[in-house]
Amino acid sequence: MLAKLTAFNNRLIPGRSLDEQMDNTFILAQQLGFDALVYDYSPVPIDLNGTLITPSLLQLRNTPADWHALWCSEGFYQIDPVQHLALSSVSPFVWSYEAKTETALQKIIDPCHAPVSSYLHERQLTCGVSVPIHLPKGGFASLTGLRTGKARTVLKDAQHTLADFSLITHALQEAAYPLFSKEMRAYPHIRLTKRERECLKWAAEGLTAAEIATQLSRSLAVVTLHLASAMHKLGAKNRVQAVVRATHYRLLEG
Repeated sequence: MLAKLTAFNNRLIPGRSLDEQMDNTFILAQQLGFDALVYDYSPVPIDLNGTLITPSLLQLRNTPADWHALWCSEGFYQIDPVQHLALSSVSPFVWSYEAKTETALQKIIDPCHAPVSSYLHERQLTCGVSVPIHLPKGGFASLTGLRTGKARTVLKDAQHTLADFSLITHALQEAAYPLFSKEMRAYPHIRLTKRERECLKWAAEGLTAAEIATQLSRSLAVVTLHLASAMHKLGAKNRVQAVVRATHYRLLEG
């Protein structure tokens, strides 16, 4: 095991580009028998309605050419049962879309997942291993290795590689995370201005608009305008709801 850790660390050296980290991770995954690799990162994994949010980062190796477009633009990510299972799991797991197998996936899969299931069956990528990583402050990442071949044999082999694949995943996350930009670590679908964030932060402390105006040395009209703009961007009915939503989406950090 020590030798394997050394090999991982030699490949995944902090400071290299994210693409190089992924290339080296894929080399290690191939040595374990995996044919394709999917890495995703989200600073906020679900919206206020519990729907999966398209990740800020999706890195792929040896997947079909249309994978990124389908998962990020066509809604496959939101109906991918492996992603749902990863988000609700704390441990690595083996999965299969084959009906006759017994994995955690069979317990949750239903007709709404049919587009993803059909796509993977057509490309013979029905088995794999996923490692969820629950990050501080609510961020989420996962690495999935996909395998081709007969399900029973593939699952047996995948089970044997689960520990090593988990080590690779955490080594990748440790090396890659420092490379993420500030923008990538924030929820990308709502952009608040500096003043809007400041006003919401003070509102979160319980200050009224007049008190915020005094704190920021701005007029009440200007502060009210910033708060109203933030509420509109967040789809909030009032300031309390705006603060709750901004907090959920990690927009008040930093």
